[in-house]
Amino acid sequence: MTTFLLLFVLGAALLHASWNVLVKISADRFLGISIIVFFAGLISTAGLFWVGLPTLSSLPWLVLSSILHIGYCLFLSRSYATGDLSQVYPIARGSAPLITAFLSWIILQEVLPPLGMLGIGLIVIGIILIAFPKGKESFQMDSRALIAALITSVFTAFYTLSDGIGSRVSDNALTYILWLFAIHGWSMGVIMYFKYRYTIGQNIRQYWKQGLLGGLMQLLSYGIVIWAMSYVPIVMVAALRETSVLFAMLLSVFILREPFSKMRLLACMVIVAGVIGTKLGE
Repeated sequence: MTTFLLLFVLGAALLHASWNVLVKISADRFLGISIIVFFAGLISTAGLFWVGLPTLSSLPWLVLSSILHIGYCLFLSRSYATGDLSQVYPIARGSAPLITAFLSWIILQEVLPPLGMLGIGLIVIGIILIAFPKGKESFQMDSRALIAALITSVFTAFYTLSDGIGSRVSDNALTYILWLFAIHGWSMGVIMYFKYRYTIGQNIRQYWKQGLLGGLMQLLSYGIVIWAMSYVPIVMVAALRETSVLFAMLLSVFILREPFSKMRLLACMVIVAGVIGTKLGE
């Protein structure tokens, strides 16, 4: 992975953490994530006129990924409803690279050099440490939020692999990205309509600015990740993308006033060491 690509993926991680904060501060988390996804779909739909139709080989992956992304949204919003961002986010994102690495090894036979694997391991350890602000005794998380966060990580791993493959079999990664977000956005729009049918107009008028900002950040953040996965091993991009947890923790401290501690400082150092190891272990 070139330094240029590394910086782009880290920028995507920051954007990913930022739109998750918008979801967390929403009074209704499912409505918050639905509006963001819907606006990302609207933006992507406008771009379809310039990219044309997706290839036949990418269609099964587009359909599969759309279903997996809906599952991800459902369980992410559920976990945020009962858990803190600084604990839900590390659990949901920290477990995903391990599952992705296993799936990539089984399905794609992607194996990284030892130093690269060490870097990924450090990133995962650092992410998990963030959920323990003052040691294991401080881990107080509603069981429903914990289960939902773990299920979210499974959906994350599977849609990451699906999108990595889909972007590779597509003639153009941008075409795949825009069609994925358009399909996912309109699918979530339909779900949102039936769930909030009596207040849908009012909700969109009230939260359209949040939706537009969050949708643009979501499109850019995951679009960069899909583009990167078409060039380098999926597991490497997946692990680097999860450094978004580091940014989410900092945002939760400064915006949501959640606690910071020496344990989380240690976690930051471990994650940074992991990013360096991943870069050196190409």
